[in-house]
Amino acid sequence: MDNIYLLIVIALAALAIADLVVGVSNDAVNFLNSAIGSKAISFRTIMIVASVGIACGAIFSSGMMEVARKGIFNPGEFYFNEIMFIFMAVMITDILLLDFFNTLGLPTSTTVSIVFELLGAAVAMSMIKIFADGGTLGQVVDYINTAKAAEIISGILLSVVVAFTIGALVQWVSRLLLTFDFERKAKWVGALFGGMALTAINYFIFMKGIKGTPFADQSFDIIGGMKIINFLESQVLLIVSVSLIFWFLFSLALIKIFKINIYKVVIGVGTFALALAFAGNDLVNFIGVPIAAYQSYVAWAASGVEATEFSMNVLATKVPTPTILLFLSGLVMVVTLWLSKKARYVADTEINLAREGEAKERFNPNFLSRSLVRFAMLSGQYTAAVLPQPVQKRIENRFTKPVIKLTKGKKHELPAFDMVRAAVNLMVAGILISIATSYKLPLSTTYVTFMVAMGTSLADRAWGSESAVYRVAGVLNVIGGWFMTAIIAFLAAGTILTIISFGKGAAIAVLLFAAVLLLARNYISYKKKSSEGRAEDSIQRAESSSIQGVIEESAKNISNVVKRSNKIYTNSINGLAKQDLDHLKKNKKQVAKLSAEVEDLRDSIFYFIKNLDEGSVGASNFYINILGYLTDMTQSLEYIAKVSHKHVHNNHKKLKYNQIKELKEIDQKLDEVLSATKAAFDDRSFDRIGKILAGKHELFEMVSQKIETQVARTRTEESSPKNTTLYFSLLLETRDLMNATMNLLDLYYKEYDETVTPAYIEDKNN
Repeated sequence: MDNIYLLIVIALAALAIADLVVGVSNDAVNFLNSAIGSKAISFRTIMIVASVGIACGAIFSSGMMEVARKGIFNPGEFYFNEIMFIFMAVMITDILLLDFFNTLGLPTSTTVSIVFELLGAAVAMSMIKIFADGGTLGQVVDYINTAKAAEIISGILLSVVVAFTIGALVQWVSRLLLTFDFERKAKWVGALFGGMALTAINYFIFMKGIKGTPFADQSFDIIGGMKIINFLESQVLLIVSVSLIFWFLFSLALIKIFKINIYKVVIGVGTFALALAFAGNDLVNFIGVPIAAYQSYVAWAASGVEATEFSMNVLATKVPTPTILLFLSGLVMVVTLWLSKKARYVADTEINLAREGEAKERFNPNFLSRSLVRFAMLSGQYTAAVLPQPVQKRIENRFTKPVIKLTKGKKHELPAFDMVRAAVNLMVAGILISIATSYKLPLSTTYVTFMVAMGTSLADRAWGSESAVYRVAGVLNVIGGWFMTAIIAFLAAGTILTIISFGKGAAIAVLLFAAVLLLARNYISYKKKSSEGRAEDSIQRAESSSIQGVIEESAKNISNVVKRSNKIYTNSINGLAKQDLDHLKKNKKQVAKLSAEVEDLRDSIFYFIKNLDEGSVGASNFYINILGYLTDMTQSLEYIAKVSHKHVHNNHKKLKYNQIKELKEIDQKLDEVLSATKAAFDDRSFDRIGKILAGKHELFEMVSQKIETQVARTRTEESSPKNTTLYFSLLLETRDLMNATMNLLDLYYKEYDETVTPAYIEDKNN
């Protein structure tokens, strides 16, 4: 039986490595987003700066490990075997929870997750002990550090509101002073901003980086024999004043003498500071529990006492963490930062929510987001009525964005936001976290950095009337996910602890195996989702600026749509014939994906028209009509896939043999037409389109004949209203699908004949 605890320690070590990987993938957004979104410095430089910050922070994070040992529960109330079960339940829950959020691409707080997992597991173990001894539920408070739990919850609520409000206020003032044309301001203005930002960030490095490390308790004569941490907390005004003067002069020298962009310096230093803070303070979230378990095992093994009788008072004492373990943990974090694609996927969520202008929105608006936007617009109208017109005009001038030629290609090259907003994000986040640290308030790094970014986006007017409801809905989704993290972590850890407590070693083995399977499943699901964007048959936006180029580029899109339409239609008919619900469900997803890609093309029409040459404006009408016919095709396919799935899902009667046979005949004829169409566009043999159009009457005649046959069948022998409705729906939508396809071919054939052919003949004659 004793060997089970050694195996638990080994398993926890392996789980610690996995937790580091999934944790870094989630928390990388805290220090990468501002630099990545602004494109102020190269991605490689960002990664190097962040890696150095992580390495430094990891080595100096020993003091924070006390949270896992005694911060949430009273260790003296538990025996060794109970503590080990608590730690195992926490680690299994933590890995699965963080990986789940990573797969969704949502940033969550690793601090909150580990705290509530410890709380949930400890409460579950306490209840098991209490009920076994015949005690009452009220005795749970003897086992739990209730004051700390209440402090954490209040910190969650406080950080969300304060970070958003302060971020919005500071960004509004900064933009009012610097405007969007900040690079042309006087050098002293940039130096003053740089001095203030660097002062805030460096004070943050000292407060958040040094606090909790072995250096914090060291004293020096130069500061009156005070401990470093006490000096930093008591001499705030002196430190800030001296730092502000120094960094202002430093910034001025960089701008005037070395011609260095001070905003890039601020962003680089800020990225380092937040990376250092992340590793220095959040490392406990990943390895604190395994290290506490290892130290518990060492103490128990040396005692010679039974595991069920060895009290864990030893965890109440302060034990330093071996530096080698911190170094190895930092190494794993740095490697993960460079290799993890999920980290960049999570980062995309915040960057897109904060992006200036239009972006592909990930979240759908809801009642609450619409209500908040409507309230904000009404508030703005009220403010406009109160403020004098000259003041309003002056403010509007300060927020006027520079005019940039909006082309599709350029749109993708533009940063999500400028360097002022990136610097403010880092500066405000640093200030808030350092203030919270000095007052010992448990603010989450994730909550602060995310909400500051959202506040600055709002103040910077990045959320326009065309995007506000989507962005607000995204913020609400992320915030909702944070609170769900706490609830899920508490309940899941408690449930897993209960299973382990009664199942012992067998339960641990089953749970570990299940965790591995779930992680593998999420990884495969993520890889599959990532590959969808690079699919061979995916639709691409037109980039050409001439009519000839648009015709050429659109040919590939049409070929892909026709190919996928043919497959989707065939799958619908086959699924109905076989009553295969899974097949029809997958088919619905495929047509939804195709429809979303076509919709994305429609959303880019504005940029397409902006990019056209003066002599090729006529291409816009051609391109818009193409998108209209592609939309008609996907709408017909969506309806066919939906009614087919609905019919089988509701267990209605199977279509009759003759109906299936007739649908198969139509499918076969449609397959011939669509295959010929695809081949013509693939080979760019557009003259063959004329032959396809010449045979369209035969296809329409076939469908009309099937409709007449079904009318006669219904009057004489048909007895199922559902079958009749489905069959007519399929025939009518098939006719609409063919009509849209033929209109598309007719448009393309005429445009090609009028535009490309004369140009080709002219070139040949020349």
